[in-house]
Amino acid sequence: MVKEIERTGLPVVHICTVVPISLTVGANRIVPAVAIPYPLGNPTLEHAEEKKLRARLVKRALNALTQPVDSQTVFEK
Repeated sequence: MVKEIERTGLPVVHICTVVPISLTVGANRIVPAVAIPYPLGNPTLEHAEEKKLRARLVKRALNALTQPVDSQTVFEK
């Protein structure tokens, strides 16, 4: 689905827990998530720290949307 949306001209970021799967399906902008049961969080962290973690992931994804890519790119940091 990611590839089809991008064909219309809208950039898409795939936030995922298993990067090799995203690479296999052909996602262009990939942001690794935390873990399979909690992709955008970590319940073992204090509330304030988990909020910072989530903010970092969302900011990384928003940054990935602004980057021109011509091949699959993993945005680690």
